[in-house]
Amino acid sequence: MTALSEILKLRIETQGPMNIADFMVEALMHPDHGYYTQRNVFGARGDFITAPEISQMFGEMIALSLGQAWIAQGRPKDAILVELGPGRGTLMLDMLRSAAAISGFGQLPVHLVETSTKLRQIQVHALPQAEHHTDVLSLPNVPIFLVANEFLDALPIRQFWRTKQAWEECLVGLAGDALGFGRAAPQNFDFLKHRLEDTVPGNLIEYCPALPHIISNISHRIKQNGGAALLIDYGDWRSKGSTLQALSNHKVVSPLESPGEVDVTAHVDFEAVYEAVPPAISSQLTPQGVFLERLGLTQRAKVLAKKLEGKALESHVAAHRRLSHPDEMGNLFKVIGIASQADHLPAGLDI
Repeated sequence: MTALSEILKLRIETQGPMNIADFMVEALMHPDHGYYTQRNVFGARGDFITAPEISQMFGEMIALSLGQAWIAQGRPKDAILVELGPGRGTLMLDMLRSAAAISGFGQLPVHLVETSTKLRQIQVHALPQAEHHTDVLSLPNVPIFLVANEFLDALPIRQFWRTKQAWEECLVGLAGDALGFGRAAPQNFDFLKHRLEDTVPGNLIEYCPALPHIISNISHRIKQNGGAALLIDYGDWRSKGSTLQALSNHKVVSPLESPGEVDVTAHVDFEAVYEAVPPAISSQLTPQGVFLERLGLTQRAKVLAKKLEGKALESHVAAHRRLSHPDEMGNLFKVIGIASQADHLPAGLDI
């Protein structure tokens, strides 16, 4: 039982059960006991490893992809580089090192969007030149070349259980002296009307309230000012079934087991991303492995391998496989690009 568990139990006792989104907000961002506000969560010593932590090659390929989009748009000098949820700053550091080879691109101002005070402190140390924001709304109205890697999966979701002609929302309540899952009474929701067509009673679906607003804001900025975005995450097309999960020390655990001490995420519904993109346009959904290989991941891996031997070489080969192989991150993770027109999309994507 964690300190946050006790806080949540008291809240439920006084206010009633909460939906999954409210639980995720508390579990991840509670000011005193939230997962992202108190812990070093990344890397081998954390609870999970993201692609930038696996190899510098990931950030190098991202820089190449966005850099080519910047060139295609006439190298706008007032553009900025943006990362959503930059973690320890590893991805942006790798991007900047590679972007330096593209004249003018590596010198663009860096803007980071981060809600965690603890992570912002780490980012200030890693990227002292960066300007910080707590949401996308405060970004300047200039061309943005943006990357969001494993950002969308941490956005709070709601879950709904299909009945005959309505939905029972999944809730977090009390099961004796512990937290437990339950469901509310059947209700109709306007934003779920279309899902009655492709579901049957007993199906569970997920809905992310914040996702359309974030994607729409980015898309409108790009349509108005220029730029491009790369969104990279695990997920698929159209939500069906529960994908709510928690990780602790690189192992899957119950989301309710130790709130505040485990990472709680859900797979991204990329159909919802696609529907929020207009008036800008998007690429097709592209597997991460295909995207990285088109940008020259294997060629870059061979160049770096020439300087390595022994365990370092073995780790390098394993990193290449993990990033791109279909049985590793290659198919699980998807990439979607956003731009104002097709020839301004980042390189490496299915158009």
